[in-house]
Formats: sequence, C-alpha cells, structure tokens
Amino acid sequence: MRKDSLGKLLAAIVVIVAVFAMFVEPLALSIRQGLDLQGGTHVVLEAEDTPEAPVNEDAMERVVRIMEKRVNELGLAEPIVQRQGERRVIVELPGVKDPDKAIAVIGKTAMLEFKDDQGNTVLTGTDLKDAHEQTDQQGQNLVGLEFSDEGGKKFADLTMRNVGHTIAILLDGEVLTAPNVKEAITGGKAVITGQRTLQEAHELAILLRSGSLPVKVNIIETRTVGPSLGQDSKDKSVFAFAIGLGAVVLFMALFYRMSGIVADIALMAYVILLLFSLKMLDATLTLPGVAGIILSIGMAVDANVLIFEHFKEEYLTGKTLRLSMAAGFDRAFTTIFDSNITTIIASGVLFLFGTGSIRGFAITLGLGVILSMLTAITLTQFMIKNMIAANIFENPKVYGINELPEEGVKERG
Repeated sequence: MRKDSLGKLLAAIVVIVAVFAMFVEPLALSIRQGLDLQGGTHVVLEAEDTPEAPVNEDAMERVVRIMEKRVNELGLAEPIVQRQGERRVIVELPGVKDPDKAIAVIGKTAMLEFKDDQGNTVLTGTDLKDAHEQTDQQGQNLVGLEFSDEGGKKFADLTMRNVGHTIAILLDGEVLTAPNVKEAITGGKAVITGQRTLQEAHELAILLRSGSLPVKVNIIETRTVGPSLGQDSKDKSVFAFAIGLGAVVLFMALFYRMSGIVADIALMAYVILLLFSLKMLDATLTLPGVAGIILSIGMAVDANVLIFEHFKEEYLTGKTLRLSMAAGFDRAFTTIFDSNITTIIASGVLFLFGTGSIRGFAITLGLGVILSMLTAITLTQFMIKNMIAANIFENPKVYGINELPEEGVKERG
C-alpha cells in the first residue's frame, strides 16, 4: 500500500513538473495578444446624421457588420470592432503595419455608382455580386466586378444605350474611371482601371465587397501603440506574473511546508490548464486579462489555505493525519464553493455588460476560478492523500502543523 501510494505521488509530481517545463512557454506565446501587448492602431469612429441618411439603431448595426467584414479581409491578427454608445464604433487593429492605409479602408463610405453621360445614376454597389483584384495581360492592375442577375441586366442596358459615349464609375462621389463604351457588355462583368499597384486594387475590392456604409462616419480619434510600447507592456506583464507566482509559491512553502509544496505543484497544473483553455477558446490576451490571471492565481492558493487550516484544526482534535486531511477537505469544500460561485457570478456580469478588455478580464478571472477550484479539490487532495498513505513523513510539522493535540484528546473516527 505504501509503495503504491508513493508511486502514484511521484508519478503525479513528475508528470506535472515535466508538462509545465515543456509547455508553459510555448502555450503562453501561442495565445493571441491584444493591442496593448502587441502594438497597433486604435480608431474611434462616430456616425453623423445627413438629410439622406439619418443615424438609427439599424444603421449602426449595419455599420458594425460592414466594419467587421472590412477589417477581417485586411488579414489582421484578431481585430476588434465594437459598438460604443449610440453613435460610436471602436476599431482596434493589433500589429497593423500601415495604420494610414488601414484607416483609409475602414473609414470610407464606399458608395459605388455607375452614371451615364447625362449624370444619371443607373447602378450602385447594391447591384454587385463580387469584386476582386486582378492583373491583365499588359500588367495593368484592375478590379474585376461581377454583377448580380438584376445588376447584369442594368449594366447591359446602360452600355447598350451609351455606345459611343462615356460612363463614369464613381466611389464616394469621386470618379475612378470614365471609359468610352465601344459595344454593349452583356456578360454581367466589368473592370475598374486606374489602380497603380495590386495592393490598391485589393483594398478597393475589399471596400466594394463589403458594401457601402449606410451613414456617414467620421474618424474622431486615432491612437497608435508602437511595437516598443507594446513590448514594454508585455515585459512588465511577464515580470508581474513571475513576481506574483513566485511570491505565492514561496508563501505556501514557508507556511505549510510539504502541504504548501504540493499546492505549488498543483498550481503548475493550474497554470498549464488555464493557458491551454485560453488557447482552445482562441482568446485574445490583453493587460486586463493578465491581471485576471494573476488574481486567479491568488484565489487558487486561497482555496488551499482554507483546506490546510481546516486540516490543522481537525488534527488538533486528536484525529490521525489521514482522517484530519479528509475532514479538512470536506469542511473547506462548502466555503470554497460558495466564495468561488460569487466570483464566477461577478465575472459573468462583467462579461455580459462590459466591453473589450473588461470582458477579457472577466473571461480569465472566471475561467481561472473554475480551474483553481478543480485543481485544489482534486489534484492537491490526491497528492496529499498519497503522501500521507506512503508514510514518508510522520512528523505533523512537515505538513505545517506546529501544534500538537491537547493532552487527553482522543482520536475520533
């Protein structure tokens, strides 16, 4: 029995320490990083009423959807688009290399119009089915347009009626090109010329695919977080995490000795589980999220502190180490459960009603509390149970119990 318990204990310790040493850094580096850690551009846009398009709830919802589509097609790493108040939209572009170009793409109204030589608008962007960049045989950069069935009919009729005349293609009132129509075009396709580079054609195609904004929007704030500032924030976060984790590990080892060391080993498992969960959820880690992780580490050992204090109390009544440990976990469970449930509820409220980084904090805190409760109740108990059963240490002081039961107190149970 003792050898079996010792084997289980050593196997658990070796596996946890090995997995922690091998995977903690790769997992931490693989998690997506937010604007404040990676650097990038923060843009605030505000919708403006016009006689043609007043701002309302439906228009703002469409603005958010179109903005999301545009920034996603830019190929940026984990962009954030979120509504703020009634008229504002916040766009965060982590790791963006050229903020001016990105802002130009997301901020354009992108109203596409096809006009005849009389200035009448015959087609708009709503008649488009697709748009994509391409290069012709002469190396000219183009944007290929494909119309919907109804749009194809309108375009065929437009070109048929304007053979020998020009038609103008405008974006936000600015003429992109004004080709002379030589013959009717009935294939439901057209091209826009005039792009100097393929990247320009690509950006225009994004605007046309995403559609025009339903209302006018103005860029009222632009803030750039440089890579060096983002790296500085990242370095400080890593330092704070190391200091917090180190202080907790040292405290547990000094005050609870072998019990504390077991709790520290369980804490390694907790960190790995938390990082793995964030990776699987494809979460974006921000500074508030790091704060949530550090706070949840403190709460993880808080559960162990409750367990160990009850462990001491039970031993002082005259129970053996084995019975004291079992009773300590049983008594502490209700307190741990109740306190963690209230924290999880608070995290849920923050997630539901918060925005951006506040939600990131809520996710890491709530997830951390759940995992800390799991490791404290199961893993710590498993290792201490096998440590006592293996009878490696008979002196209760090794488990952080400095007092002995009062004389005459008999073992119960």
